[in-house]
Amino acid sequence: MRGREGRARWTPPLRRRRSGPDWATQTPTWRQARPALIADALKRASARPSGNWFVVGASRSIRAAGSPYGRTVGGTEVVLWRSDTGELRAGPGVCPHLGAPLRDSRVVCGTLVCHWHGLALDGAPFAGWQPFPVHDDGVLVWVRLDEVGGEEPTERPVVPPRPAAGTGVDAVYTGVGRCEPQDVVANRLDPWHGSWFHPYSFVDLSVAREPEGEEDDAFVVDVSFRVAGRLVVPVRAEFTAPEPRTVVMRITDGEGATSVVETHATPLTGAGGERPRTAVVEAVVAASDRRGFALARAAAPALRPLMRRTAGRLWRDDLAYAERRWALRSTGRFPG
Repeated sequence: MRGREGRARWTPPLRRRRSGPDWATQTPTWRQARPALIADALKRASARPSGNWFVVGASRSIRAAGSPYGRTVGGTEVVLWRSDTGELRAGPGVCPHLGAPLRDSRVVCGTLVCHWHGLALDGAPFAGWQPFPVHDDGVLVWVRLDEVGGEEPTERPVVPPRPAAGTGVDAVYTGVGRCEPQDVVANRLDPWHGSWFHPYSFVDLSVAREPEGEEDDAFVVDVSFRVAGRLVVPVRAEFTAPEPRTVVMRITDGEGATSVVETHATPLTGAGGERPRTAVVEAVVAASDRRGFALARAAAPALRPLMRRTAGRLWRDDLAYAERRWALRSTGRFPG
């Protein structure tokens, strides 16, 4: 809306919600959340190529000096560090000499130096140690593990489109649950649980469109994010799964349009293990065309812990959901 001088009229980001139904009297969603529909969406996601790329963690967690970053992916120990020019390096986390855990070693002038006997690695093949392909997309770090993925490898991972670099505020949350990646993905491909399972964050949720096949494979959701009391932020969001271990929620209309929440499920244990563990690495990239959003970008270091805390509260619930799904599947008691 524009004023007399043709300038866009300011509108508040918050809306005051009318007094509506409380949690117990909201419209049930169990008929819409059809198990077959969610299973079909999961099946389509699982069939998409990943190129054997796995999300390891936040880009800013891997620093140019000091300690390396270690993660076990699919039962394979991985170590990552940066060269003295900031380039990312990755490879097996087991020292080829006597098996020391390289994640506990040190980075000296861009070289990884084993703390047991001083074997030095600059990222090139050496003494039987072979590097892994690695990709830094500016928010997350990915590693390619061909033996773990077992697919045709690709040069780059499937990185979802995001707000233009430098225009948003990003934060990365990581949590771990006893489940498999498919249980995390299935949770995110069930938008109907939002206002029932997370009433402290979501209200007035309705699914405006369901997937209609490969050409239209998105859930479109109208929902309000609860801020405080009756103050909410209504948006329209789209859920898609661009590869087997990733679900993206993108705000397509309303406050913060183009903002994304990427949920990546990274297996920590090898396939077929009796006690699987999966890391949820969730990247939130918030953007806004409001002029005042520049202040949010300037305050990003202070905002990131709050963003991670919000994601953590949701994932405490959702990991319980995923763990329950795995427990039922593993004992043959899962419905459907």
